[in-house]
Amino acid sequence: MKKSILIAVIAVLGFTSAASAQEFVYFGAKGGVNFTNMTSDGFEDEKSRTGFHLGLLSEIPLSERFSVQPEVLYATQGLEADRSFAGQTMSGEYQLDYIQVPVLAKIYLIDGLSIEAGPSFNFLVEEEYDFDSSFGDTEFDTEAGSTFEFGGAIGASYKFNNGFFVSARYTQGFTDVFDSDNWDDDAIKNNGIQAGIGLMF
Repeated sequence: MKKSILIAVIAVLGFTSAASAQEFVYFGAKGGVNFTNMTSDGFEDEKSRTGFHLGLLSEIPLSERFSVQPEVLYATQGLEADRSFAGQTMSGEYQLDYIQVPVLAKIYLIDGLSIEAGPSFNFLVEEEYDFDSSFGDTEFDTEAGSTFEFGGAIGASYKFNNGFFVSARYTQGFTDVFDSDNWDDDAIKNNGIQAGIGLMF
């Protein structure tokens, strides 16, 4: 797992270094709030989990209106939901934390305002289930999650002249959140909204 994350980070840094032959490359940091959920018929009374994302990014202009933007983010995902098991209904929160490596194509519509979309390579680093039942409150680490998720992101951002920017995007996982051997037959995929602020320099 750690080796996979390291390879992904090195790949992004290598891509940025290779692109440094361009006239200029921007670097920056960003952070913000996540509102995430999972799609599955196996959950009841679903509610989104509120979390956060934090990380680094670079913007590589390839023309006046088009850039490539790789990022490395720590992002919390999951949901709050009820689930029936052995005759008991448990209300809990699935907490799934990822290192996300989105590589986005960025098109400027006007000065400062851009739309962005692209794939995201996500590596699971933390997994926890916190639930309430008739037996009481319980919190434990699980190993049911898939260690790698392939997803995508689409959104928009606005960058001010001083390098400060605001952004919002929708994220969608294309592969199952949980390994089939550790879960039931329901296909479960992550989705959510990220809203953040950052600074380019």
